[in-house]
Amino acid sequence: MTEDEYNQQLVDACLEAQVEVVGIADHGSVKELDKLRNLFIQNGIVVFPGFEIASSEKVHFVCLFGEDKTSQELERILGRLSKLDPAEGILPTDLSAVQLIDSVEEIGGFVFAAHSTTASGVLKSKMNHIWKYPKLRAAQIPANLSDLKGGELDFYRDVFLNKNAEYRRERPMAVINAADIKEPAEVANPRATCLIKMTQPCFDSFKQAFLDPGSRVRLNSEKPENYASAIERIRFVGGYLDGLDIELSEHLNAVIGGRGTGKSTLLECIRFAMNMQAQSTEAKLQHKKVIDSNLAAGGMVKLTVRSATMHGRRFEITRKFGDQPVVVDDAGKVSPHQPRDLLPGLELYGQNEIFELTRNQASRNQLIERFLDSEHAEFDVLIEKVQQRLVGNRGGILGALQARSDILADVERLPKLQDQAKQFKALGLDEKLKIVPKLEKERQLVALIDEELNRTRESLDFLKDNLPDLAFIADQVLEGLPHAALFAEQRKALNDLDQALKQGLQQFEKAYKTSVERIDPLQEQLELAIEGDEQTLEKAFGEIPSSQGKTGRQIGSEYQQLLKRIEQIKPKQAAVQTRDSQLRELYAERKKLLLELAEANSGRLSKMQKSIKSLNKKLDGKVKLTLNNESNRRPILDYLLGCRIEGVGERRLEWVLSSGFSPAALAETIRQGEQALKTAGWDSGLTTSVIQGLCKLQESQLLELEELTLPEEMGIELNVTHGEQTANFKQIDDLSTGQQCTAVLHLLLLENEDPLILDQPEDNLDNAFIAERIVAELRDAKLSRQFLFATHNANIPVFGDAEWIGVLSVDEGKGRILPEQQGAIDLPAIQRLAAEILEGGKSAFNQRREKYGFQ
Repeated sequence: MTEDEYNQQLVDACLEAQVEVVGIADHGSVKELDKLRNLFIQNGIVVFPGFEIASSEKVHFVCLFGEDKTSQELERILGRLSKLDPAEGILPTDLSAVQLIDSVEEIGGFVFAAHSTTASGVLKSKMNHIWKYPKLRAAQIPANLSDLKGGELDFYRDVFLNKNAEYRRERPMAVINAADIKEPAEVANPRATCLIKMTQPCFDSFKQAFLDPGSRVRLNSEKPENYASAIERIRFVGGYLDGLDIELSEHLNAVIGGRGTGKSTLLECIRFAMNMQAQSTEAKLQHKKVIDSNLAAGGMVKLTVRSATMHGRRFEITRKFGDQPVVVDDAGKVSPHQPRDLLPGLELYGQNEIFELTRNQASRNQLIERFLDSEHAEFDVLIEKVQQRLVGNRGGILGALQARSDILADVERLPKLQDQAKQFKALGLDEKLKIVPKLEKERQLVALIDEELNRTRESLDFLKDNLPDLAFIADQVLEGLPHAALFAEQRKALNDLDQALKQGLQQFEKAYKTSVERIDPLQEQLELAIEGDEQTLEKAFGEIPSSQGKTGRQIGSEYQQLLKRIEQIKPKQAAVQTRDSQLRELYAERKKLLLELAEANSGRLSKMQKSIKSLNKKLDGKVKLTLNNESNRRPILDYLLGCRIEGVGERRLEWVLSSGFSPAALAETIRQGEQALKTAGWDSGLTTSVIQGLCKLQESQLLELEELTLPEEMGIELNVTHGEQTANFKQIDDLSTGQQCTAVLHLLLLENEDPLILDQPEDNLDNAFIAERIVAELRDAKLSRQFLFATHNANIPVFGDAEWIGVLSVDEGKGRILPEQQGAIDLPAIQRLAAEILEGGKSAFNQRREKYGFQ
C-alpha cells in the first residue's frame, strides 16, 4: 500500500470501530505525524499528538499532548527531553523516568507506561520506584487483567490490583489497552483500544479522566452493560421553573446552587409528575407547599423516562397542576400504565425524609423488605389465605355455639315440662289426650315434606341457571388462533353436555311436577284430618272436670300445649349432640389451621433469614441487618386493651411485652382457667385481678386473639469505625442522627434498576461517612443505576465524579440551568462553578487547605 492508502484504511478502521480519539506516537520522532493527523481530523476524529520515548533506565513511555500542539512544538519538546538528534530517536534519553514524567507534566502533556508487562516495560524491568511515582497515572497491558494468571503473570496481576506491598500505590494505577497498530485491521481488536469517559473529547478532559480512573477509565472487557431505568429528560411549562429543559446522565447527576434557587422544587416536581406519596406527614405537607407555590399557576412537568420494567421502552409522563399524570408511549399513544408502573423501584426522599424514616420501626421494616428476595412473598399469600380460613372457621364456631346455646335452653327446660305433664296425667287426662303428641309429630312431618319439595325446586332452578354457556368459545373468538380446531372439539363436547343436561332437566321437571301433583292433595287431606282431630279434642276438653279454679276446657288446652311443646323439644336433644359433634370438628379444623399458620410463618422466616444473610454480604460489613421474628408483641397488648377488661389497664398488661408466648397459646391457657394461668410460668405482672379479668373474656374474643400474627422487627446496625479498624456495630437507636441516616443510605444505595433521588442528603449524614463510604459506594453503583442528588456537599458530585452537574440560578424570578452551566466536572466552566458554590471559591478552598496543613 502507499502511505495514503494505508492512512485511509487506518481512518476507515477507526470509524468502523467507533474510535473517537487516537494518539499518534512514533518512537523518538514526529516527522510522520501531520499527514495522518490531518486525515483523522478531516474525518471528525480527535488526535492527541506525541511520541514514544525511553528513560535513562530504558523503560518505555508514551507522551501525549493537546490537540493543538504542532509538529514544531513537539520537536522542541523532544529537545527539552534530551532528544536533540532525530537519528537517536530510539535511544534512551538522559533523563530518568521520574525526570521525564515531571518534565512532560510541566509542559502540559500526559505520560503512560508503554507495554508495561513486556520488554522495556516498567513492570518487566522490575522498576517499583517508577511504578509507585504518583505522577505516573496509567500503564498499558496487552490483554485483560483476567488474562494475567500463572507464574510471572500473577506478579503483574497483583501489582495492578495494588496487592503487592513493594509496588503498592496510594492511588491504584489506571489500566489501559493501547496496542501499537501495525495494520489497519488491528484497530478492530478490542485490546487495541480502551474507554475514556469525557463530556466532550478534548485533551483537558482526557487528563482529568486519569485523575479519577476508577470512574472514567475502562478496558473494553470491563464495560458494564446498563439495563437500568433512567429519567432522561425533564421539562417545565409554566411555574417557577418555566422553560427549564435538561437532559440527565444515566449515571450520577447533581443539582447544585445557592439556597432558594429551586433545587428542592426540581426534585419535588419529579415526585409530583410520578404521582408519588411522601413517606411522612411532614414531608407530605412540605411537598404540597412546594407544588402549590411553584406550579399552581397552570404549571406542567414533563418527564421522558426509559423503563427497565418495560424492557427499555421510553415513555413521556406529563402532569399539569390540578390534573392526574398522563403517560404516552414511544408510539405516541396514551398508555394505560401509571408512572409507578414504569419505575416501580424509584426511590425519592426530600429534605429530612430519610431522618424521619429512621425514627419509625414500620418504615424501617418496609425499607428493608424492598431489598429482600421475593421468595418469602409466596408465604405471605399462604398466610393471608390461612387467616381468611381462620376467620371463616371462627364464624362457623360462633354460629354453632349460638345455635347450640339456643337449643340447649329449650332442652334444659324439657325435664320441667315433663314434670308438669305428670301432674296433668294425675288428673286422668293422659288417655284422653294421648293423640296430641302424635298429631304434633304429623305436623312436623308435613312441614318436612314441604321443605324437601322446596329444596328440590331450588336445585332444579340452580342447575337450569348454570348450564354451559358456549358464547366464550364461539367461532369469532377462535378465529386466527393456532389451535382453533382443538378448541372447537372441546366446544362440541360441551354442547353435547348442554343438550344432555337439558334433556335430563325436562325429565326432572316432569317428575317433580308429577310428584307435586300427587303430594299436594295428600298434604291437604292431612291438614284437614289433623284439624278434625284437634276439633274433636276441643269437644273432649269440655268433658274434663274443673280443677283448681280452671275449667276442663282450660285444663285440656294447657295440657295440649304442654304436650306439643314437649314433642317439639324432644328432637332438639339429638340436635345438641349434632352441634357438639360439629363444634369438635370445627375446633379440630381450627387447630390444623393454626398449625398451618405457624408453619407458614416459620417458612416465611426461613426465607427472610436467607435473604437477610445475602443482603448482609452485599452491605460488606458497613451495615448489619438482623431479623427479630415476632418480636413486636404490641398487637397482643393492644388487643387486650381493646377488650376493655374491667380494672386492667396498660400498666397491668406490660408483662405481655416481655413474655414469649404466642397469641394462640395465651388464648388456650385462658380457656383452661385461672389455675392454668397461675402456673403458666409467665411474668409476675400476671396478678390475680388480671387472671380473673382474662378468664371473663368471651370465646369470640379468644378466637380473635389466637388469630393475631406478630410482626417481625428488622434490626439495623452501623459499623461506626473508619478505615481498617476492627468493626464496631451499633444499633440504629443508639446512633446519632447523622449515623442513623448513613445506615439507611447504605441500604438505599443497594442494587436497584430504578433511580434514586435525594434532596440534600448531607443535611442529616455523618460527613466522615460521606467521604469515606457513601461516595465510594456511589462510584460503583452509578455504573448500573441512575442517581440524582440536590446537594451542597462537594464530596458527592466531585469525588463521586458526577457525569452531569447542573447549576441552578435565579433570573428574573425564575429558576434556570443554562446550557453552559451543566455538564461533568471535567469541563473548566463547571469546575469553576462547583468550586464557587460548593467550596466558597478557590481562595476559600486554598485557605482551608493551608489551615489543615495539606500540601
